[in-house]
Amino acid sequence: MYRYTRILTGVIAMSAGIALSAQAYAASHGQTSESEGLTAQNFISTGLVIPNMNAARGRQIFASKGCVVCHSINGIGGEDAPPLDASTMKTPMNPFDFTASMWRGAEAMVALQREELGDSIELTGQDMADIIAFVHDGAEQKNFSDSDLPPRIKDLMKHGGDEEQEDDDEHESDKRK
Repeated sequence: MYRYTRILTGVIAMSAGIALSAQAYAASHGQTSESEGLTAQNFISTGLVIPNMNAARGRQIFASKGCVVCHSINGIGGEDAPPLDASTMKTPMNPFDFTASMWRGAEAMVALQREELGDSIELTGQDMADIIAFVHDGAEQKNFSDSDLPPRIKDLMKHGGDEEQEDDDEHESDKRK
């Protein structure tokens, strides 16, 4: 009984320590753990935190940062990169595997971003977590529509489509010669 009590006391103390670590981390970064949704469950070891993933915010980031210029969801978006429909994603999915697959294609992705958007996309860890949540959330993807696209992104997508049409027209005229 004494040994069981010591183990239980140790587990409780460790849990409290993790919770205090979460609060300390949040405070050191100018946040409260409640406002940022940080809990003891987010901490996997000393110094590491897994952010909460917000698919609705990911939907906004996917559109506003320009991911949609190359990737599509529900048929909305570009065709230069693979579609990211939740129905095609592996489940269960490790978010680090998703990020690793992006890393493998980073060189080409950054080149396309510079070509299509004028510069590379900057994402925070929280942005990445939210985008991953969005591309794996079929229910949230049902809410994705053209109305999510900021005017600048719509213009980029339209301009890209016009260039493709011009290129196609040029090829047609070449065939006639």
